[in-house]
Amino acid sequence: MITASFRHEPDARREREEGSARFLLRAPQHALATTGCRQRLPGGPTATLEARVKAFFAAFPPGPPLLVGALPFDPRAKDALYQPQQSSQPAAMDGARFPDLSEDAIAEPTAEAYAEMVARCVAQLQSGEGELRKAVLARSLRMRAAETVAPLALASRLGRDPSVTTYAVPLPVAADEAPAWLVGATPELLVSRRGRTVVSHPLAGSARRSRDAAEDACVADILKGSTKDLDEHRYVVEAIVEALAPLCSELEAPALPSLHATETMWHLGTRIVGTLKEPAPSSTALAALLHPTPAVCGTPRQAAMEAIRTLEPVERGFYAGAVGWVDAQGDGDWYVAIRCAHVQGRDLRLFAGAGIVADSQPLLEVEETSAKFMALLQALGIDEPVPTDD
Repeated sequence: MITASFRHEPDARREREEGSARFLLRAPQHALATTGCRQRLPGGPTATLEARVKAFFAAFPPGPPLLVGALPFDPRAKDALYQPQQSSQPAAMDGARFPDLSEDAIAEPTAEAYAEMVARCVAQLQSGEGELRKAVLARSLRMRAAETVAPLALASRLGRDPSVTTYAVPLPVAADEAPAWLVGATPELLVSRRGRTVVSHPLAGSARRSRDAAEDACVADILKGSTKDLDEHRYVVEAIVEALAPLCSELEAPALPSLHATETMWHLGTRIVGTLKEPAPSSTALAALLHPTPAVCGTPRQAAMEAIRTLEPVERGFYAGAVGWVDAQGDGDWYVAIRCAHVQGRDLRLFAGAGIVADSQPLLEVEETSAKFMALLQALGIDEPVPTDD
């Protein structure tokens, strides 16, 4: 049984966090900014999230009836949600200054090692041994700025692309560490709930856009007809529909995906809309049910998680988790935490991943992750892919 046991942050730590506890979520249809941390939801695995959220709101805490924060990629790890001091509409930050990078990027793993990692996964998929049908494998770039990075300045730069949802979410750190954030620009909605209406808009299957209009249109057409990418996308849609169907009196998902464009990428996307049965589960219950989807993990989930733990050299933390909010009525929005960087002091770690299926080609998957880095690299003032073999 989950019991309510909440308290305000200790004064010293709370004062330290006042300047760092700034949450931002700016979506095309909805925007939210908060300041301050009134009290934290006790962290725990995703399986206990809904019970902890219910206990929090049942305790009638003073302050905004709202929790904001992030879920980690690994459902066994602790989440990071808290009640803010106040919420508002985000202020414009156009022209926000961003420091220069002081060192070359360090790839973990290198492009060559990532290609080898993909090849090992493809060999496992082609062997037919085990249940694995798809795994999403990620890599990262470590970078350092000349000065402390302002997360909201980076989010502001990412927000120049109106097709994405930008976010800056404070993350838990040790008492002697600098404040940390997850900052990104995601095109993918994990789940939204308003009353009995539920919406999910998964993306899977991607291609890098071209600056040449004719070539860009050709890239989009190839993606839309790609058997490999359509199969990758189908795994995601089937998993979400299967999870939501028992909870809905109505559920609609188009038979074929549509194209979704950001400034740097084409994606295959399917907008899934349903009407929840009463009593309608909250947005956190729905997020816990769906996360992690095959779009960021693979399928079946457990086999894909094991492949990721075995093959990836860097812990994902909150990358490929979810960022969002929930209110006392259970409404809320949760977005897949991709196209992001872990920001702490002068240090940044950028993440990107690619879905691996039996006919994946390792060098093409290296190219896909390089393309996915570009949204963040351009926000950092870098117009071309950085070397990733050092």
